[in-house]
Amino acid sequence: MDKMKRYAVYYAPEEGGFAQAAAAWLGWDPATGRAVAQPDLGLDLAAMTADPRKYGFHGTIKAPFRLAQGARVDDLLAAMAQMAQTLPAVTMPGLHMLDLEGFLALIPQGDQTSLCDLAARVVADLDHLRAPLTEADIARRRPDRLTPRQRDLLDRYGYPYVMEEFRFHLTLSNHLSPEDHAALLPLAKAHFAPHLPQPFRISALCLFGEAEDGRFHLLHRTALA
Repeated sequence: MDKMKRYAVYYAPEEGGFAQAAAAWLGWDPATGRAVAQPDLGLDLAAMTADPRKYGFHGTIKAPFRLAQGARVDDLLAAMAQMAQTLPAVTMPGLHMLDLEGFLALIPQGDQTSLCDLAARVVADLDHLRAPLTEADIARRRPDRLTPRQRDLLDRYGYPYVMEEFRFHLTLSNHLSPEDHAALLPLAKAHFAPHLPQPFRISALCLFGEAEDGRFHLLHRTALA
């Protein structure tokens, strides 16, 4: 656990049909740290899901970061446990699938105020354990394409899509052409339809770690109050 390059706080489904369907869709199970056979859909699903595969199926709460100098993963776990005691679980009606700026994704239905509040707390309360961004880190975020507010958030929290810019989503594909999106969307809906949770509930914060090969692993699940 201490040998990971970066850490992140994500939502990830608990063991069950939804988690199994998601792992099969992306071809990677972060809970077991193993590749999973993807369904044969008559399309090149492996190529269409290459980008999100390495992260595993997840919803970002606090984006990947390196630990600050002198900080240990045990410090991160302790801070998450202490914070989780004061954070209630979040419940929304369900999930629906859509095109998110060219990516196929699952998005929560209903009011997301409680989810946004949860994410803001996690981002702010754990930020003292995050190492500052390097110049290379900043360049990868393409700061010239960010709004002034997003650039401020990048400088402050190491990620531009936090606080009021936060949009929770569960990524299911690479950026797709309109033709690929039209072909993949009905197949994705059919794959996930029997497994989508109703209601959709976030009852834990999941610590993920990035291994040396770039794959992310689920390291620990911290229950919310």
